[in-house]
Amino acid sequence: MKNIKSNSTPTSSNSPEKLDRKTVERNRRIHMKGLCFKLTSLVPPHHFQPSKDMLSQQEQLDQVATYVKQLRERVDELKARKARAMGNNNNITGTENHKKETSSSMSGYFRSPVVELRDLGSSLEVNLVTGLEKNFKLCEVIGILHEEGTEVVSAGFSTFGDRVFHTLHAQVRVSRVGVETSRVCQRLQDLVCS
Repeated sequence: MKNIKSNSTPTSSNSPEKLDRKTVERNRRIHMKGLCFKLTSLVPPHHFQPSKDMLSQQEQLDQVATYVKQLRERVDELKARKARAMGNNNNITGTENHKKETSSSMSGYFRSPVVELRDLGSSLEVNLVTGLEKNFKLCEVIGILHEEGTEVVSAGFSTFGDRVFHTLHAQVRVSRVGVETSRVCQRLQDLVCS
């Protein structure tokens, strides 16, 4: 028994441990690389400037962090807009006179139809706010967006008081050509405000 122990060297007893550490480290790096790939795949490709293939992993992670920050700011902005709109809704309590005053002040808040267009790179977000009495066909809005080089991927609306809120999301068909947003906005204003 003693001879067997004396024949084993300290390095040979440590080599399986070192191998285990190397294997663990290699597996950790593979796992982290997979997680980084998964994270960057969640970000729209148009967000990466230059393209994702030309960026190092650190640069990709930096641009992902920037994208997440932009999304957080957008969410905060939308929450603030919702809070302002709901603030007007919370005032509609009490007597009929109070309801009428609130309704008239809210319609004063949106005196004319509102057309808002957000250019998101390879996509557009269109927000239209009109009164119930304003008649236009949503297919006309979609037609304008289509003529200007986009495909509408989703459209929805909601009503609040005497206001109708339309939201459309459109994808740019040819991203390198893009869309002339000022012309699209003007055409939509001509349609909605006329």
